[in-house]
Amino acid sequence: MQLSTRTIGISAAIITVAIWTSFIIIARAMAHKTLTPLDIAFVRMVSAGLVMVPFGWWWVRRARARGEPGASLMWLGLSPYPWRITVVAGMLAAVLYASLAYSGFLYAPAAHASVLMPGMLPLWTTLIALVVIGTPVTRRRWIGLALIIGGGLLVGGGSLLSAFDGGDVLKGDVLFLASSFVWSSYTVMTRKHAMGAIPATIAVCVFASFTFVPVYALLAWTGVLVSHLREAPWSEILFQALVQGIGSVVISGITFVRMVETFGPIRSTMITAVVPGLSALGAVLFLGEPLYWNLLLGLALVTIGIVFGVKPVLPVAVAQPTTR
Repeated sequence: MQLSTRTIGISAAIITVAIWTSFIIIARAMAHKTLTPLDIAFVRMVSAGLVMVPFGWWWVRRARARGEPGASLMWLGLSPYPWRITVVAGMLAAVLYASLAYSGFLYAPAAHASVLMPGMLPLWTTLIALVVIGTPVTRRRWIGLALIIGGGLLVGGGSLLSAFDGGDVLKGDVLFLASSFVWSSYTVMTRKHAMGAIPATIAVCVFASFTFVPVYALLAWTGVLVSHLREAPWSEILFQALVQGIGSVVISGITFVRMVETFGPIRSTMITAVVPGLSALGAVLFLGEPLYWNLLLGLALVTIGIVFGVKPVLPVAVAQPTTR
């Protein structure tokens, strides 16, 4: 039995939202463990690369054996795309996103990340898609976007205001916003170049494996960057490898791009905007955090905004002239 494209897209959306929500909850729970944020980014890319780089080798060999157009241009014989697309996708989705996001955790709490990263994706993606690929934005989607942003501010607005009281929290918030902008750019790029879910993830992992991984390993080994990889227990490293590498990069990387293929960049990021509310609610259920009215109201507004903005606008039927 073959599943419809829409069914696969919906399934991909559910998996993506579940993994992104779990990522935020786990980040809160493990905020004071051994590994530094950049250590986690390193483990994330190493574990994802161990899975996807060999897969990329097989993918390119198959493409060349079949004589597919452009197979000879596939970067390093490992990425399904030429070097230019591979470099841009890898810089956006792997190096810049991970470095900015995990560095943000050095200054600001995970509660801020849950609002400013997935919560701001719809706004950034809407603006970038409008400029880069000319995706029109209907009034219905603008209203949905306003509801989503309003709900996100209700969920984390109070804690975000504390960033202006001083300290380094504002630095973390800026880094979270930058990482959200970078991921939105990658989202629009996958649509612009019609990148497939699996090959796009391979390209990202190949680039990260040959750039960020060796550079960070050298800087950490020589003491230029503070790293706790040597002190961290193997249980923590393996857990982060499973959650961050296999879960966040390999699985959700594939399902996210598959969702973009189905729903487009704007509608896809509107769907993921439910993550801040769900992660905050998950923190109440699993971490014992208090439940406030603004959380429930914010989650309701985001949900309404998603339904309002994602639902396709049906074309208006034009009455045909009648003949007598």
